[in-house]
Amino acid sequence: MSAACLVRLVRCSGPNVGLFQKAVVRLPFQHNSYKTELSVFNKQPSGRHYSNTRFDPDSSGRPTTWDSFGIWDNRIDEPILLPPSIRYGKPIPKVSLSKVGCASLIGQRKENEDRFKVSQMTDSILYFAVFDGHGGPEAADFCEKYMEKFIKDLVAKEENLELVLTNAFLEVDKAFAQHLHFCPNGPGINAGTTATVALLRDGIELVVASVGDSRAMLCRKGKALKLTVDHTPERKDEKDRIKKSGGFVTWNSLGQPNVNGRLAMTRSIGDFDLKKTGVIAEPETKAMTLHHVHDSFLALTTDGINFIMNSQEICNVINQCHDPKEAAQRISDQALHYGTEDNSTIIVVPFGAWGRHKSSDISFSFSRSFVSSSRWA
Repeated sequence: MSAACLVRLVRCSGPNVGLFQKAVVRLPFQHNSYKTELSVFNKQPSGRHYSNTRFDPDSSGRPTTWDSFGIWDNRIDEPILLPPSIRYGKPIPKVSLSKVGCASLIGQRKENEDRFKVSQMTDSILYFAVFDGHGGPEAADFCEKYMEKFIKDLVAKEENLELVLTNAFLEVDKAFAQHLHFCPNGPGINAGTTATVALLRDGIELVVASVGDSRAMLCRKGKALKLTVDHTPERKDEKDRIKKSGGFVTWNSLGQPNVNGRLAMTRSIGDFDLKKTGVIAEPETKAMTLHHVHDSFLALTTDGINFIMNSQEICNVINQCHDPKEAAQRISDQALHYGTEDNSTIIVVPFGAWGRHKSSDISFSFSRSFVSSSRWA
């Protein structure tokens, strides 16, 4: 789409052009040039007859709604990001941090070692992160405090966000080691944490990095799309790497595999006593372009939720909720109700199709979830 087309769209639509409106888009126009550019914008054949009273490209008599542009629900009432929309050639909604839902419950543990953070990192990049600490909260605390800073410093010098996240994870791990070096007998010497971080640039470019068994999941067309793969010894590639590094894998009485009989994951930040046996802080990353007409939300979860609910069940429950804040609270409450004993933390980030994909299937199978969880599958 040309910049001129979007500018004309703004001028013709008035103050409501910046809102997600599930309502009639009335664009008065009279000139042939308007007809030509708007037909391109709506991807209709140029031979169609156009109405001169409303944006009715197929002469069906039905006014066009924002759904045709890729923005669906009117419960998320946010402006469109005009510069990225011009650059990418399609309307891109602004994701407001005030709409993001977050929840963290202690569960049956004595202490909540989960941490999370949501922020506007730069003018164009949003930052979302969950950290699930073990062996104490020190590693998760350190990541909560410093991970964003390392990423922000790297973004100023590097455009590739996957490379930025990879380097940030490694740098945070080194910094935490130096931090512990000055207090070798203090708490946290055996602490570690998972880390799942998502960056959203220009409202459309999503990049995720993860170590451990916290997860990121995208709801697309009502289906759960996993963006991360758990780093556990069940993965052949991870188990082989551990063995090549001199480590070993054992199973506890519950059938849970552990690295050197201690750690249920093969990658983490911290856990420095296991670094020589193959436990690394290098994340796996994934980059993708959002399609706001199909993508409802991003969910970041710790294993207190993943252990008891699989990705599609989480997706189904969230799709029943009115807003992301309600969704985050309901998921954490439901995980507790289903019997999780661990801390449970979730971040829900709404996108353009929020509320579009309602699911009537919200049944829960403990046996299926038990088998498919990060700890057991």
